[in-house]
Amino acid sequence: MQARKESGVTLRDSGLEVGFPDGTAAYFNFFWLRDNCPTSFDAVTRERCFDIFAESEAPLPSEVFVDDEVLDVHWRSGHSSRYPLDFLAGYREGVPRPDPAALTRRAWYADHYRLMPRFSFEELKADAGKHKSWLEALLVEGVALVSGLPDTPEALEETASLAGHVRPSFFGKMFEVYTHINPTNTAYTAAALELHTDLPSEDFAPGVQYLHCRANSVEGGNSIFVDAVAVAEDFRRAYPEDFALLAETEVPFYCEHDDFDMRARQRVIELDRQGAVEGVTMSQHIADVFDLPQAVLDRYYPAFYRFGRALRDPKYVMRFRLNAGECICFDNHRVVHGREAYTATSGERHLRGCYTDRGELRSRYRVLSGAGRFK
Repeated sequence: MQARKESGVTLRDSGLEVGFPDGTAAYFNFFWLRDNCPTSFDAVTRERCFDIFAESEAPLPSEVFVDDEVLDVHWRSGHSSRYPLDFLAGYREGVPRPDPAALTRRAWYADHYRLMPRFSFEELKADAGKHKSWLEALLVEGVALVSGLPDTPEALEETASLAGHVRPSFFGKMFEVYTHINPTNTAYTAAALELHTDLPSEDFAPGVQYLHCRANSVEGGNSIFVDAVAVAEDFRRAYPEDFALLAETEVPFYCEHDDFDMRARQRVIELDRQGAVEGVTMSQHIADVFDLPQAVLDRYYPAFYRFGRALRDPKYVMRFRLNAGECICFDNHRVVHGREAYTATSGERHLRGCYTDRGELRSRYRVLSGAGRFK
């Protein structure tokens, strides 16, 4: 194999080093180059159509050179590849390609209700800019309010579908929150509902939750919301050892009734790949008996208790009344929510709920941002 002397390419045993117009150079592996030839991707399906496992031997070039800011590689197999240098520059550091949905989370506190991003049902459907801003609010703040939903069974799914496909849980595709005669969940009573995230007894708890208020004329029943990012990051600074224990240790959750028996293990504090808090898992009413060794619980329970108390600190707790026609949308892994008790005989209270996944939320945001390798 050879490189033209004027090419600015240096061949190595397993790859090559190519020079860039700014005077710098970077190394690229031969396997990586062959696997990511522009012809390896179908322009219609946008999927990889080249199968490197079908190659009879490891890829090696017969000739390489740079021509007009394009790296030309002629492979011994007879295939030729052309790589724009600006494409190669995006992968020279070995870091993930830019993601417009990887937005910095913004913590909020008890006074957030008046600052909460608000949108109307009609503008989300008609205005792509408002649609994108709504998705951005869910990514950055984890909560947003949509008003003007019609009092129909279809309105909730129409709203949620703007962020992704409705994701069924073991309660079904939709769930109705009102006083049930034979409740299978504390939410289906008039009792106070402590701060929690939904369905940690599922292996992968739902990502985004939507609650459409169809009626609310009862005395009491205010909604309670807390940003776990704000609480957990403060907790990390105040109690670093407790924080580490809650972020590293899995504990059991369950949800059991006549027709289901769900069980899963979760970490109370969830971290992203960079180590920042992306959420929590908290639900006292479906926490299973902690089955850790008692000596471990000597350390774990005080940390768990201290964090649970921190979530109830008034500086974090946002309280508000959800009104008929409004839909509160929030990240179920980040926003811990609950409800004050209400008097069931004082009126009617009916919320209709469903979930979508966080991955689809990010996907919709990327599409509206015009991102993507094939754009």
